[in-house]
Amino acid sequence: MARLPPLAVASGALLLLFVSVSPCRAVAGGGPSSVVLPVSKDDATQQYVTMFRQRTPQVPVKAVLDLAGTMLWVDCDAGYVSSSYAGVRCGAKPCRLLKNAGCAITCLDAVSAGCLNDTCSEFPKNTATSVSTAGNIITDVLSLPTTFRPAPGPLATAPAFLFTCGHTFLTQGLADGTTGMVSLSRARFALPTQLADTFGFSRKFALCLPPASAAGVVVFGNAPYTFQPGVDLSKSLIYTPLLVNPVSTAPYGRKDKTNKYFIGETTIQLKGRVWREKSTDYFVGLTGIKVNGHTVPVNATLLAIDKKGVGGTKLSTVSPYTVLERSIHQAVTDAFAKEMAAIPRAPAVEPFKLCYDGRKVGSTRVGPAVPTIELVLQSTAASWVVFGANSMVATKGGALCLGVVDAGTEPQTSVVIGGHMMEDNLLEFDLEASRLGFSSYLPSRQTTCNNFRLG
Repeated sequence: MARLPPLAVASGALLLLFVSVSPCRAVAGGGPSSVVLPVSKDDATQQYVTMFRQRTPQVPVKAVLDLAGTMLWVDCDAGYVSSSYAGVRCGAKPCRLLKNAGCAITCLDAVSAGCLNDTCSEFPKNTATSVSTAGNIITDVLSLPTTFRPAPGPLATAPAFLFTCGHTFLTQGLADGTTGMVSLSRARFALPTQLADTFGFSRKFALCLPPASAAGVVVFGNAPYTFQPGVDLSKSLIYTPLLVNPVSTAPYGRKDKTNKYFIGETTIQLKGRVWREKSTDYFVGLTGIKVNGHTVPVNATLLAIDKKGVGGTKLSTVSPYTVLERSIHQAVTDAFAKEMAAIPRAPAVEPFKLCYDGRKVGSTRVGPAVPTIELVLQSTAASWVVFGANSMVATKGGALCLGVVDAGTEPQTSVVIGGHMMEDNLLEFDLEASRLGFSSYLPSRQTTCNNFRLG
């Protein structure tokens, strides 16, 4: 028999019962004070990849890091074998806490991690390709290291970590060898909150993204931010509030007049109200932009989030480069070109518009010798200064391009700070205090993400 979608099927349609309650507070428990994930950069996709251990017996799992998403999802089609997985029943508390969860009544294929009856269901999404589907929510063993240097280990184990089963087609467009995505969002069952609930540490994490051929780290919980050679950033971060977009930027799919949603080839009959949740992405209050200390004229309305959730500034590890609404992009590139008037231009290299002859640009400890870009966050006291290493992109042809991309005239979000701009910067996402802490470019302090030490 041909394989059918591994959720309830009735007359060719998938029947999901939607339920909701308000989330509860996290409950503290025993365990380590912190756990870590190693991070590397995939050259082909520009995605950031991590590895953890899962299942019984345990196996290493590679996945792409994502500051968005609702929870960890893993491909359960391609040989998911474990003696310790269990489905989350439709009436169970975790299912009730997920406002837009559904219930898979019947699965017509062989029983497996991705095909269970009376199981809570959710919509895992590949945020790199914007492809989504429906999948079972299950639990299984998950282990993360508690030290980073000199070597990862020993492991801290969550015996029943909740995640979603995705399907093999959902991994298309992800880095080679990865089988899912790790959500670092503020969602109830993303890693930061779920690990804090499991091990009893604070709901915060620090992210240090590496450039290619280097190592980075994600640190969950209460740990000093110590880097070789003896650089402690724990007390020197600059903080700005994390903002909440009132409207989710992750739609569930295409809806028709009969109140059905279509996700790929799966038809979902909705029962009751579909909640419009707040976004779980990380937004910050960008109030202005400066190039070489000079204010760039931008439409301030675009920097604010309106009632429909449009506008504002968020951070994304899936977007390789910073993406700007068209008028903001034009203003920034014009201002940058004015400051770089003495440097010979080179032909544009997609997706960039402003490029220079790399042989004519000098080099410094903080990257190419180009004007700084200053992101003014709430006040000038909380400005994020971007140096050449994070603003410029070297291309194969020798051109050096300003690494910002035109988002068009009507993007959902006006400014998306991409991975390249965050590399070798330490970012602390404090969910309890709802604030973002950030360092300067670490090589300016004679260290890098590769030099983080915990252990």
